[in-house]
Amino acid sequence: MTEPGDVPPEVLDRLRPICLGLPETYEEPAWVGIRWRVRKRTVAHVFTVDPARQVVHARAAELDRPACLLTFRSPLDEIAGLLSGGHPFYKPDWSPTVMGMVLDGGADWVEIAELLSESYCMLAPKRLAALVGPPAPATS
Repeated sequence: MTEPGDVPPEVLDRLRPICLGLPETYEEPAWVGIRWRVRKRTVAHVFTVDPARQVVHARAAELDRPACLLTFRSPLDEIAGLLSGGHPFYKPDWSPTVMGMVLDGGADWVEIAELLSESYCMLAPKRLAALVGPPAPATS
């Protein structure tokens, strides 16, 4: 396991209020980076990939330099739409509903909040998912 310092603090500062604002979501260290979970299901996972160390992730995101990545769940009927826009989205091979995105200076935090709310609703019990309204406005 690595320390949360592997993820830029400004990225964690943006993701924490989004993820922890979802009912019963908690944060924990992952094998690398940080993940947010509901009932032991991973809603979002953020980490910095070094192409020399995490080859599978770097290949999936088509990276040749270190970058901060976010993975989350997306409904099957929305994946093609996300991918059609190209960068920052990519599709890892290991699950049909897992999506990834490169978090760089052009990150759209309103869209990220919507995507993570959707990821949460796919994984949370129906009772908890029903409590999720529109995402909170992103802070600048």
